[in-house]
Amino acid sequence: MTSGSSSTQEHVVLLSEAGAPVGSALKATVHTFDTPLHLGFSCYLFDTSGRLLLTRRALSKTTWPGVWTNSFCGHPGPQEELTEAVRRRARQELGAELTEIRATLPEFRYRAVDASGVVENEICPVFTAVLTSELAPVEDEVSQWQWADLDAVKRAVAGAPFAFSPWMVEQLEAMAALGGSEQRGWSAPA
Repeated sequence: MTSGSSSTQEHVVLLSEAGAPVGSALKATVHTFDTPLHLGFSCYLFDTSGRLLLTRRALSKTTWPGVWTNSFCGHPGPQEELTEAVRRRARQELGAELTEIRATLPEFRYRAVDASGVVENEICPVFTAVLTSELAPVEDEVSQWQWADLDAVKRAVAGAPFAFSPWMVEQLEAMAALGGSEQRGWSAPA
C-alpha cells in the first residue's frame, strides 16, 4: 500500500527497542492493549501571528477520544520521509499546507495507556511548522480546534495536564527542559 492510502489501509513502521525498522503493519491493527513500538510524529502548527493550533480529538478516535492535543499527529509509511509524512498528514487531517517544518525533539519517545486500556508506544519525533493555507479539519479526526498563545497553552497544560493528551504534556515538559537556544525551533515564528 502507499503511505497516502486511506487510513484503513495505512501501514506503520514497526521498530526494535533500539529504534531500527523491523517491518510494518496495518495501522488499523497496531493500537491494542499490547501495542508494538512503532514510528509516529507530532506537529505543532503556528499561524503567521505566532499562535499555536490546538485540536480536540474526534470522539470516534480509538485512543484518547475528545482530548485536547497538539495540532496533529501521524505515522510515516514504510520508506516515507518524515517531513513528507508531516505534509501528507497535515493535508489529510486539517486540509492544511505547511512551510518551515522543523524537527524540535527528533528523538522523543513515549508510552501511554488510555482509560480503555489501549496503548500508545511510539518513537515520535516532534515538529513545528507554519500554516500557509486555510484550515479544513476532517471531522473524523478533529472535533474542535482553537488558536492560542503558546505561553497560555503551557500554563493550561501545567495547571490541568489531565485535560490534554499525555504525549503533549510530555513533549512540552521535554521542550522546557531543553531551555536556551535549543528552544529556538519551538517558539512561534517571528
